[in-house]
Amino acid sequence: MATGVETSETGDAVGIENGKGASPFLIVCEHASNFIPASLGALGLNAGDLSRHIAWDPGALPVSRGLSKALDATLVFARVSRLVIDCNRPADAADLIPDISETTEIPGNRGLSPDQRAERIAMSHAPFHAALDRLIEDRMDRGQETAIVTIHSFTPVYKGLTRPWQVGIIHDEDDRLAKPMIARLRAAGGLTVGVNEPYSPADSVYYTLERHARPRGLACAMVEIRNDEISDEAGQQKWVDRLAAILNPLGAFEPMGAA
Repeated sequence: MATGVETSETGDAVGIENGKGASPFLIVCEHASNFIPASLGALGLNAGDLSRHIAWDPGALPVSRGLSKALDATLVFARVSRLVIDCNRPADAADLIPDISETTEIPGNRGLSPDQRAERIAMSHAPFHAALDRLIEDRMDRGQETAIVTIHSFTPVYKGLTRPWQVGIIHDEDDRLAKPMIARLRAAGGLTVGVNEPYSPADSVYYTLERHARPRGLACAMVEIRNDEISDEAGQQKWVDRLAAILNPLGAFEPMGAA
């Protein structure tokens, strides 16, 4: 599996792979890329900054691609850095276009006008969510069961605090998918599994699933893998195999509220 940067030199803001995948699972990776269009001048950051977690989720795209292949699942991913605009935030969120990420100032994001903000939304956020809407509606029209899994990675240390979890499963009151995932990860042994750690929906990180899964009654969960676990191909493949073995038997989720 490649670890390289996914870019959008062609101007395409959204990547879709295996669009007709037969799996009930739809894999989504919102923070797949650290690409910043040349017109934005790297937002005033250097190459070292753009390789860090502030710009993307390292390892998340290779794991997502591996899962897509292992499950025969469709994959949708953003091809523009979250520093340009975060596709996993609502359009009115304060951190949609961050002035500061973790402790790093983002000079190119300071003092944006309403028109500049609208341009960023049109560049990546709007086409990303429009593509997801179309894809999900097409699946539902042809009667294909759909459950959405978003793949992310997180840093081992954040603002001086060590994070002990190798993986976290993020969910809200709909735990149809999260509950069996958590149980199977814990049953495998040797893992510290976070439940709504290191983030939870209360941290406003659940937007994609709140927008696309919940209104349609689709089972969903967010997977956060600590990025030192997936920093190379061996680690990425290990997590692909682990998650595929957990997800593959799942499906045919009971509707919310069913006995």
